[in-house]
Amino acid sequence: MLAAAEPGLVERLLLLSYPLHPPQRPGELRTGHFPNLQTPALFVSGVRDGFGSIAEITAALKLIPARTELLPITGVGHELMTKRNREEVTRSVVEAFGAFANQEGT
Repeated sequence: MLAAAEPGLVERLLLLSYPLHPPQRPGELRTGHFPNLQTPALFVSGVRDGFGSIAEITAALKLIPARTELLPITGVGHELMTKRNREEVTRSVVEAFGAFANQEGT
């Protein structure tokens, strides 16, 4: 919300498990500030996240006028990392954000 209220505050955003809505209450979206967001943002979400499905997040990202990307993490929910996937998820997020941040024109 702060980045939407203060454009230029940061160059890029990395949002991990953004809580799109409370679990089992998809009508209570937390996207009111999305149309004001001018900062490129990479969203990382578990494919079983109860705070927003991949389809719901994909639809919500269309509200953001800045460049966005979504990195879905398979096999997990809102927690993203487990003991089993910690290294893999960390590596994936770092690589994805590095590539996202280095894209031309943003």
